[in-house]
Amino acid sequence: MANEMTSAAPDSVQCPVCFKDFKSATINGHLDVCLLKGSGPPLKKPRITAEAVPPSPGGVNKPGAGAGATFPLFQTNKSKVSAQSERNGLFISKQNATTAGNKGGKRSVVYEAEQGPAGSENQRSQTFVSNGQMLNTTPGLSPRTLLTMVKPLADMLRPNTLEEYFGQSKVVGQQTLLRSLLDSQEIPSLILWGPPGCGKTTLAHIIASTNKKNGTARFVPLSATSASTNEVREVIKQAQNELRLCKRKTILFIDEIHRFNKSQQDTFLPHVECGTVTLIGATTENPSFQVNAALLSRCRVLVLEKLSVEAMGLILDRAVATLGIRVLGQDPIYIEQKALDTIAYLCDGDARTGLNSLQLAVQAQVSSTRQNLLAQDGSPQEILVKEEHVKEGLQRSHILYDRAGEEHYNCISALHKSLRGSHENAALYWLGRMLEGGEDPLYVARRLVRFASEDVGMADPSALPQAVSAFQACHFIGMPECEVILAQCVVYLARAPKSVDVYKAYANVKACLRNHKGPLPPVPLHLRNAPTKLMKQLGYAKGYKYNPAFSAPVEQEYLPEELRGIDFFTWTPTDS
Repeated sequence: MANEMTSAAPDSVQCPVCFKDFKSATINGHLDVCLLKGSGPPLKKPRITAEAVPPSPGGVNKPGAGAGATFPLFQTNKSKVSAQSERNGLFISKQNATTAGNKGGKRSVVYEAEQGPAGSENQRSQTFVSNGQMLNTTPGLSPRTLLTMVKPLADMLRPNTLEEYFGQSKVVGQQTLLRSLLDSQEIPSLILWGPPGCGKTTLAHIIASTNKKNGTARFVPLSATSASTNEVREVIKQAQNELRLCKRKTILFIDEIHRFNKSQQDTFLPHVECGTVTLIGATTENPSFQVNAALLSRCRVLVLEKLSVEAMGLILDRAVATLGIRVLGQDPIYIEQKALDTIAYLCDGDARTGLNSLQLAVQAQVSSTRQNLLAQDGSPQEILVKEEHVKEGLQRSHILYDRAGEEHYNCISALHKSLRGSHENAALYWLGRMLEGGEDPLYVARRLVRFASEDVGMADPSALPQAVSAFQACHFIGMPECEVILAQCVVYLARAPKSVDVYKAYANVKACLRNHKGPLPPVPLHLRNAPTKLMKQLGYAKGYKYNPAFSAPVEQEYLPEELRGIDFFTWTPTDS
């Protein structure tokens, strides 16, 4: 058998890893060394069949030269190798991507790390793979590699240092108080409040990473959506032991802390107070409404803003550079600069949405050319991500709006004030923000009914029937047909003259009643009804003048004696 193998093998064989020629007697020993090259722990690479090796000048892969005769240690199922190579994500080089055997008309591609001038690999960077381990890759990664991983791009590219953290210079800039505290390893308990994707979780992980490197604290992340009170107590117990035995503090990160109820939040109070744990809570809701006042007083609230378009541009540029995608006009996988700008504008300041949208757009283009990765001449097939590809994957189908949160009240307040200021364009805009964000149209209609009476009032009495009709129409037909009805009502109310006389006069009446000293005055006898004989004998309705019976105005007192002469349209509570 050995003689048959020797006779079938050629004099020289090309290494399927480094593509150098070696004698057939030494190829197996060389492969053992070649596969273990590189700094750090060796990466486990898929074994490659002879069919997947590019043809050498010497014609190694001639039909007569069987795979088993040349590479007896590397025989394996071809389909298995192709799938395994795709999963493990070896890298493609523009010069070294070659087709394998043409069995069944299918092509498999050998991906190789790019080589420097001397044959050594270029400087490597680290990237997360789907199992959470670090993978050493070249700075120009193949999008075909990273985009086949199950981990979202936003998670893979999460910054590890404040230098890579963009868009929150007001909070962690060089001259800020928090930056000084972070540099001195003095971390206070924090509540990070901001919209989704603004960097709350990332900032907490950067703080934890900095402290873990210095060995000053341990980091324990929990999510309020899944963690129970018992889990929190267990973490606090471990923190107490850690502090007592190792003199090391614990940073406890609670994501979505507003999901904890008041009693669950009370669990943290004594331990934050005495310094057993440093609490970092992240929330998208207003902490003054959702976090216990006692806990809030023990934490510093940091307000993170929605990311600007400029900050999103920096984040996307970093992602493009890490993925090895080039801006159009540079190298094999292109993306138009206009496409990056479109993502930055459409993601509404949400870095997570922006990065995942970039991943989705490139994934879609890679997938569409997966069956034809190489051009007819054997060179890599170029992939171009255009603006329309981005728009297709990232339509502004979501608007940052929470029907039960602060944004709900912010928008309705903006609508009310725009109507009061007779700014019809602003009123229409805030109406659209609410309806497109998923607001209940009946809620908006009820507020318009109130506005018609409170702010338009007697200046245009027909405004109230108009608003009531709009409410009834919304109830009848619902969304989306009722949106134009609400828009019509909003424009009518914005253009209508305004008067708050009735609203202010009634507010004065309430103030008068609340501030009255002693028992409230009785109803005057002449204003009382007298349906019975006894009531008439007691003087009920005595002296009442029936106004329709007189042709001229009737002089008659209608207020209690203590309030005679009061004018609620001009009276103020300080007059009492």
